[in-house]
Amino acid sequence: MKIDATKVELVNSLIRNRRSVYQQHYTGERVDDEIVTQMLENARWAPTHKLTEPWQFVVFTGEGLRKLGEAQATVYKKVTEADGTFKEERYQNLLTKTTLSSHIIAVGMKRDDKKSIPEVEEIGAVFCAVENMYLTAAAYGIGCYLSTGGITYFEAAKELFGLGDDDKLLGFLHIGIPKAAIPDSKRKPIEDKSVWVRG
Repeated sequence: MKIDATKVELVNSLIRNRRSVYQQHYTGERVDDEIVTQMLENARWAPTHKLTEPWQFVVFTGEGLRKLGEAQATVYKKVTEADGTFKEERYQNLLTKTTLSSHIIAVGMKRDDKKSIPEVEEIGAVFCAVENMYLTAAAYGIGCYLSTGGITYFEAAKELFGLGDDDKLLGFLHIGIPKAAIPDSKRKPIEDKSVWVRG
C-alpha cells in the first residue's frame, strides 16, 4: 500500500489543531460567506447510514443575527416563565450575544420520514457533519464552536428552524475571526481510552 505522507501529515495536523473558539475571542470582523458555504458543503459529505442525510442547517448573519437573538429570547422567556426558571441575565444574553458572531448556524436533525434507522444514528451523522465544519473552519483559520445551551433543547424552539415533532435541534455553531492565535489543547493518552484484542 502506497501512503502519501504529505496528505497524512496535513490531515493529522488539521484534526489535532482544531479548537473551539468562543464569541468573546472574535474580532467582530465578518467571515466571508464563501467560507461558510464551504463549511456547509463539506458538512454534507459526513457519513450517513442509508444516505438519509439528516442534517438541517439555518444560517444567520448580518441583521439575521439580531432576529435570531430576539427569537431565542422570546422562546426562552415564554418557556421559563411558565415553569418558574426564568433568569433575566440569561434572557439578556440570548437577546444580545448573537451579534458577537459573524455567522451562527442552527444545527438540526431532520428525522427520516420512514424512520428506517435508529434515531441515534441520525444524530451521530449530524455531529459528524458538524465536525466536518469545524475542520473546514480550522483549515481557513476561522474560529467556531458548537453551543448546546440556551433554547437548544426546548421543544418550543424547533419550529423556529423548520423542525417537526420527530426532529431535534442540536445546537448553534458560532463562527468568527479569532483575535489571536488559537491556543494549544491537550487530551488524555489514547492508551487510557482504548483496548486492543488480538487473536
